[in-house]
Amino acid sequence: MAQCYVCGKKKVSGHNVSHSNKKTKRVFKPNLQRIKILTDKGPRRTYVCTRCIRSGAVTKVV
Repeated sequence: MAQCYVCGKKKVSGHNVSHSNKKTKRVFKPNLQRIKILTDKGPRRTYVCTRCIRSGAVTKVV
């Protein structure tokens, strides 16, 4: 899976914990969107997390 171009956010592993405290493996995936952004090398289509899009860390190409 890809990671965020801006902040480097990627999948993280953890546990599902049942009521009886039994633990099984699970994966937390970030909400990545493949969008066209403006970089120093020009317009580029990359994976960016929604947190970075919403905060204005990237500028979308119109």
